[in-house]
Formats: sequence, C-alpha cells, structure tokens
Amino acid sequence: MTRMATISVTSPADFHCHLRQPPMSELVTPHVLKGGFRLAYIMPNTKPPITTTAQAVEYKEQLQRIEPNVEFLMTLYLSPDLTPEEVKKAKAAGVVGVKSYPRGVTTGSEGGIESYEVYYPVFEAMEEAGLVLNLHGEVPSDAANNICVLNAEIAFLPHLIKLHAVFPKLKIVLEHATTRQAVEAVKSLGDTVACTITAHHLAMTADDWAGNSWHFCKPVAKFPDDRQALQDVIREGHPRFFLGSDSAPHPPKSKSIAQPSSPCAAGVYTSPVLLPLVAHLLESFGALDKLETFVSTNGRKFYSREVALGTAPIKLERAAIHIEEEWKMGDEAVVPFWAGKQLNWSIAQ
Repeated sequence: MTRMATISVTSPADFHCHLRQPPMSELVTPHVLKGGFRLAYIMPNTKPPITTTAQAVEYKEQLQRIEPNVEFLMTLYLSPDLTPEEVKKAKAAGVVGVKSYPRGVTTGSEGGIESYEVYYPVFEAMEEAGLVLNLHGEVPSDAANNICVLNAEIAFLPHLIKLHAVFPKLKIVLEHATTRQAVEAVKSLGDTVACTITAHHLAMTADDWAGNSWHFCKPVAKFPDDRQALQDVIREGHPRFFLGSDSAPHPPKSKSIAQPSSPCAAGVYTSPVLLPLVAHLLESFGALDKLETFVSTNGRKFYSREVALGTAPIKLERAAIHIEEEWKMGDEAVVPFWAGKQLNWSIAQ
C-alpha cells in the first residue's frame, strides 16, 4: 500500500498547554504556532496562579502580544477565591474553563483542593454558565492507603464519576489520561464528559521515565497495556477523546537529576514539534487516518470552537526532521521531548 506523502489538517487545537510567565513565556509561546497549532487552551498554574477573571484577561493579553496568530483560551485555577459571582464574570469576559488540581500532585498545585463538595456552588454556577471543569485526575500519594504515582489516577476516578452524577450537565474534561481504567471510565459516562491524551503518553511507559528525568511528568506514564488503551481509543476515533499536549516547559536545571537536594520538575515539553510528533506517533500504531479527528475535530466540537470559514489547513509532508537538542532565548532554555531524535513528518513550508 502506498504511503501518504502529504496530510492536510484543519486548524489543529491543543486543549492543554502551559506557557508560563515572562521571560519563559517569551521563548515558548511562539512554539505553539511553530508546532502547527492555531488554538491553545492555557493552564492557570502560573506563579502566582490565575485565580480571577482580571488576571486571566491580563494573561491572555500578554500571550497575544507575543503571538497574535494563535487563539488562546483561558482558564481559572480552582481555589477559594473562585465564587459563583466570579464564574459569571469569567463567562462574560470569555474565560472558557476552570482547572482543578489536587493539592501537591504536580507543578503549581500547592494551592490545590482537598475537597470537591465545598465547591459545589461554584460547579453549579459553571454548569449554568457553560464553563468547562478541567480535572487533573490524581489523588495525592498516601502510604497508609497504598497510593503512589502508579495508581493515583485510578484512585481519582470515583471523584470523576461522582461529579458527573451530581452535575450531569456540567462539561468535564479528565486531563491527560494514562490508564485503561480512565479510558473506560470516560467512555462509560455521558456526552458531557471528555478526556485529553498527550503525545508523550502515546509514546512512553514507566520504563521510559524510570531513571530519566527528562521523561518525568505527572501523571506518569504507566504500563504497556495502558498505553495500548490510549492508542486504541484514538484508532477507534471516539468523539470524546482528543489532544491536550500538557506541553510543560521547565529550565534544564530544574529537569536535571543532578540535584540531590530537590526532585526534578514534572513536565514534558512538546510544543515546537507537536503536530509532526503526533502524526509520527499515530502512524506508528496505525491511526494516521484519525489525525484530524484527534487534533482538531473532536476537541473543537466538545468546546464549541468552530473553525473560521476560509481558514487554510496546516499541511504536513513526509520529510524527516531532527528534533532540536535545546531551544534558547537569552538566558532561558528548554529541552524538548525526544531531543535529537528523528520524526517522519514535518510542517510544509
């Protein structure tokens, strides 16, 4: 069978992206477009976190000044500062979602939540306003209950199921799923529950991050069967699963394992090569025909973000490229996922 030489993708959208603050944002924000994406759903776990509508609007303006050719969708950090009144204000200002982080499970989650019930009035207001609840689907490690990074996602799933039962009309996204159980849970729930999958979780298992700080992220990649479940649901073309890269830039010194006094930062950086990387991975497990479904159609439909008429598609060509070893701007630097490796696709110039 003849292999495709080119692919056209209608306006790819990344529904989970970290861009940080200046000066790091000056380096990484243009990488969204460079990696083939015209829409990015921006996470609020900056320092300090984005907890108010005014902060979200200001942050969006900063990002647009850096890269005006990308549509940035903004979120708020779920915290005690968020009230039903602030939800209404956020909706009026164009904020799209609210991100929930359990306390202490990942980068920028020090102010994360410990109980969902206290936020029920906020979730009710979000349901009425049409804001999306984005869930980092892990619980904190707990030796007494035999919970660690390998089963923290599975232990979280009852919270997802309960939230959907209490708020069936609230749009909920389980972010960066890594387990077969998470895939099956989302598939079992209603049409208001969706799930993002990262590129790096399609590539890795626990063997790839054990001893390799550059591949360490939260949630961590799990077992081969879990990776297979992620690949299978994409190959299936299930409409409630779509790309959210969780591309997370960190300075090389914070990712290096050469710091015995502190753990490495959790995060994998994929933005500058994201679309070629996803095409490369989908082709590797026989799902290249689902590329547009995964990176554009499904997510845009769930978030009601239609492609503007007359928008030219992004074109990929079968041409080998080597991923840069490092991206730099002044004193800032980031090391991308699979640095130095070869991809089989590139963005046509």
